[in-house]
Amino acid sequence: MKYNPVELIVKKRNGANLTRDEIKFIFTAYESGKIPEYQMAAFLMSIYFQGMKINEVQTLTEIYIESGKQITFPAEMNTVDKHSTGGVGDKISIPLAPIVAACGGKIPMISGRGLGHTGGTLDKLESIPGMRTDFSEKEFKKIVNEVGFAIISQSAELVPVDRTIYALRDVTGTVGSLPLITASIMSKKIAEGAKNLVVDLKVGTGAFIKNMEMADKLAELLIRTGGNLGQKVAVVFSNMNSPLGKYAGNALEIKESIEFLKGENIPDVYEITKTLAVEMLQLCQISKNMNEAGDMFDKVIQNGSALEYFKKFIKTQGGNSDVCDDVSLLPHAKFEIPVISQKTGWIEAIDSQQIGYSLVDIGAGRKKLDSNLDYGAGAFFPKKIGDFIQKDEELGTIFCDDQQTGKVAATKIRDSFTISETEIKKPDLILKVIH
Repeated sequence: MKYNPVELIVKKRNGANLTRDEIKFIFTAYESGKIPEYQMAAFLMSIYFQGMKINEVQTLTEIYIESGKQITFPAEMNTVDKHSTGGVGDKISIPLAPIVAACGGKIPMISGRGLGHTGGTLDKLESIPGMRTDFSEKEFKKIVNEVGFAIISQSAELVPVDRTIYALRDVTGTVGSLPLITASIMSKKIAEGAKNLVVDLKVGTGAFIKNMEMADKLAELLIRTGGNLGQKVAVVFSNMNSPLGKYAGNALEIKESIEFLKGENIPDVYEITKTLAVEMLQLCQISKNMNEAGDMFDKVIQNGSALEYFKKFIKTQGGNSDVCDDVSLLPHAKFEIPVISQKTGWIEAIDSQQIGYSLVDIGAGRKKLDSNLDYGAGAFFPKKIGDFIQKDEELGTIFCDDQQTGKVAATKIRDSFTISETEIKKPDLILKVIH
């Protein structure tokens, strides 16, 4: 064995900077079964507490990329993608991709499933009858070329070391390590062939990143790592103290996305989707400035072309595109349980993480990797922070197939709202944007 794993664990535990050879050794040795799980867990925990220098993060990202296949697109396509760090009701990728494609963008998007209290884009898409997300590299590239975008799952051949390490991070309390988050995000986004990337970095109670100090550190790592590896990165910091949109739950979020693409006014979905689209269109040089990009965004919604791109995408990936004309074709729940306010006042705070876990309890998310999803389960939340609510007025509605479980979830969700007797100012959704 080239290195002693214990020495490398101790070296990182003491805060030392590891060489490229040392980092490559320990990760590839674990992948090949030469290092036991308990030693890799100890090494990841050392990274969690001591962090990594930017050169170490870049090295780890490259190791992840080099461990599998790398997809490439012709340079003239100037591909662009978006990544979200996760939130409750975060359906933004679903309307965003067809909008940017309708403006002329090419979006090769490899997405994930729900994680912890946050939903996953693939789970939402798979609530559409017949929808496929598993495609070969050749099929993936063909769909991007013909449709303008594809949203698929990560194959076993793409950054396999990251897949293995992520599974271990999930059960060792090291998911929140900023260097490990950076390497995981950037390796997948570079390996999928995207030359430009916009990151929706969510901050707040419903996000993994709880404060701006941590968000700033992650943004710097993402931008510098991407830049060092030939990818242009912009980061949009967005507020995740309230669920996004009016609905949370897989089929319900598809329904809301379709309504948005048809022109329904959903203020927070509109603001964040437009902000991300404007950044994407500028990065891939489709628009010259923010104003032009914003006009393009509004036009493709108003003239219906974004919805047509979404229909073509669904059909190409095996789904029933008729859902765009008749949302009743989507899965729906047996019971509707109201969430009733016990106070009169202004909504001061919402524990979005508690809401997320309540949705997991009714089957809208997974408790285990092999948990079955109830695609029709979810919730309706018309109220936001700063809104006024009367006692006995509905804060929202739970949709589920088990009435008793739904009632328990309704109580938990009711208790996640803090009501103030004094007026509360509505918070900003977009906190800042950096490049």
